[in-house]
Amino acid sequence: MAKDCKWILGDPAPSDKVGRLATEVGIDRVLAELLVKRGVETFEQARTFFRPSLDKLHDPFLMKDMEKAVERLHQAIEGGEKILVYGDYDVDGTTAVSLVYSFIKRYTDKVDFYIPDRYDEGYGVSVKGIDWASENGFSLIITLDCGIKAIEKVALAKKKGIDVIICDHHLPEDELPAAVAVLDPKREDDTYPFDDLCGCGVGFKLVQAYSQRYDIPFETLLPLLDLLVVSIASDLVTMVGENRILAFFGLRQLNEAPRKGLLAIINLSKLEPGHITVDDIVFKIGPRINAAGRMETGRLAVELLTATDTGKAMMVGEKINNNNNERKNIDREITAEALGMVQKGKALAHEHVTIVYNPEWNKGVVGIVASRLVEAYFKPTVVLTKSNGFVTGSARSAGRFDLYAAIESCADLMENFGGHTYAAGLTLTEDKLPEFARRMDEFVGKYATLDMLTPTIDIDSELDFAQITPKFFRILKQFQPFGPGNHNPVFVTRNVYDAGDGRKVGAGGAHMKLDLIQEDQPYHKVPAIAFNLSDRFDYIKEGNPIDVCYSIVENYYCGNSFTQLRVKDLRESEGGISDLIGSSEPSI
Repeated sequence: MAKDCKWILGDPAPSDKVGRLATEVGIDRVLAELLVKRGVETFEQARTFFRPSLDKLHDPFLMKDMEKAVERLHQAIEGGEKILVYGDYDVDGTTAVSLVYSFIKRYTDKVDFYIPDRYDEGYGVSVKGIDWASENGFSLIITLDCGIKAIEKVALAKKKGIDVIICDHHLPEDELPAAVAVLDPKREDDTYPFDDLCGCGVGFKLVQAYSQRYDIPFETLLPLLDLLVVSIASDLVTMVGENRILAFFGLRQLNEAPRKGLLAIINLSKLEPGHITVDDIVFKIGPRINAAGRMETGRLAVELLTATDTGKAMMVGEKINNNNNERKNIDREITAEALGMVQKGKALAHEHVTIVYNPEWNKGVVGIVASRLVEAYFKPTVVLTKSNGFVTGSARSAGRFDLYAAIESCADLMENFGGHTYAAGLTLTEDKLPEFARRMDEFVGKYATLDMLTPTIDIDSELDFAQITPKFFRILKQFQPFGPGNHNPVFVTRNVYDAGDGRKVGAGGAHMKLDLIQEDQPYHKVPAIAFNLSDRFDYIKEGNPIDVCYSIVENYYCGNSFTQLRVKDLRESEGGISDLIGSSEPSI
């Protein structure tokens, strides 16, 4: 059952700061307020914000253990040792492996990569992976996007005569693995100035440090940045500080000279080369790379991303694209089954939390299905299947509820679990399922408030359509790249109407294309797209006034570009109570 969406208009920034910045920079007060809310208050700060510079990247040697890591890597390269680049099977892991592997391969041919099998080995460093490294004569393993908790696995590697360099960005526990070097800006004893790098970002800092130490021009690293921006966008790390700089130049690389594998995915996704945005990565490119590890093997993703031959890149790209299509079909089937279980009362829990289990479901899509169920019922959700004799699955939160705390309260029932506030993975034995479901439902019922479980849209500012001028949008575009911590601003405009050309679009007519006009500006039409809101189409077509909240985007089609509102929610004007919910992007 859908819930109403609460619109929250943020507090205004101090008027004197906004006015001063608007005058100094020569911009609209609305834009100046957006900057002040991002901590930009002076002309110089605005210049830095609008003109990211690679010179502002931090010295990689500020990261704990970087000296040790660079020295050990150099020793391996110079000594002709076999180096294994090991990473997780998701986008962050496979892009990180591709980046570090591509770099090392320039200086030695004694390097290979290893991606664990999602179903056979699971997440992180595996015994099977270490055994394989030992059997094949590797003496150095570099882990990427994993390893920070692999205390026993690193000890096993050491026992087999293999050194390990860990490059991770997840939160460490009190004890660190006994590796040669542990690179993780979230280490308590690390004073590195920016701690929200993705796993690929930590890998980049390693190769940046190596280049710096051994006089390799920084310019030779620029072709690696298309991999890095794919990881930054897909892993949803904050788009501030180093991440924003690296993503800015990564987008430039992705648009101007993408590697053959990414160009293949861009073409297969029917995107416009040269106009790729963070949204394109999040909704088109990233999911396809992820699909390789979900449906077949993450090795395919690395083969794609390191391909130097156009024909091979296209061949592997088509295979991955087919994996994604298969993933979408399985995702739809399992989502329908899960919804049916809830509707028929066959869920393990559904009062305060949704928990569904089917041992036959595909492990690779349970996280996506959990997100779909959250959209449907807006409750914390756990979707479980069976793998290697254990019940395993993914959990997703709703609203601002701390799902990880709920799962942690059941730690005594778990074989293992991990994640963060809004998403987690877990494994337990089948006999513990009823108690797990009971305790999860009880915990959420006790600690989740109505306010926590109400979907919200944070609105930055009110705006009149007349303010959306070419200059306004030209400056707004320079706020990019958007992401957590630097989101695409959301505006609200009141008392608007459809000009009469509105229509339903998309599969089943789920979306709407509208030409909106404001009450006092009847000749100024603004094109808009409203995803998953076509249930309000009849109301709008009758000429009723609505309030809309939206972001402003630029669309490219057949070489032409136009400005469009991406409507997030809409409701009756004149203070009417909304019976609508915020939309989501259409499924990929």
